[in-house]
Amino acid sequence: MDVRDGLAYSRDHGWVQMRGTVARTGLTHQAQDALGEVTFVVLPTVGRRLALVETCAEVESAKSISELPAPVAGTVCARNDRLEREPSLVNRDPYGAGWLLEIETGEARTPSHLMDADAYRAFVAAAGVE
Repeated sequence: MDVRDGLAYSRDHGWVQMRGTVARTGLTHQAQDALGEVTFVVLPTVGRRLALVETCAEVESAKSISELPAPVAGTVCARNDRLEREPSLVNRDPYGAGWLLEIETGEARTPSHLMDADAYRAFVAAAGVE
């Protein structure tokens, strides 16, 4: 199980890294593994306001099309346009080059509804996901 310390995690298998008031987000290793080979990614435009758990992206894979919920509320301030050309980055490097969005939250702290790495490991283990 590839869970990175220093990140926060949602129950929907998204990760968040706070950088001041900006939350960089992506899919966890477990999520990309469950999806299979990612073939297409649709991201929102910069400037779009997102509510918590509102659909913020779509990921198409060999197995399915998944709507991804926003792990934090705020305004999209950056998107990983590289994924339009290389959607497989989500599989190859989910915590690095495969990031999805940066969202300006207006808060310089990790939202309390997100789990730390230890809590996420326990959550994934309880769900029986490897």
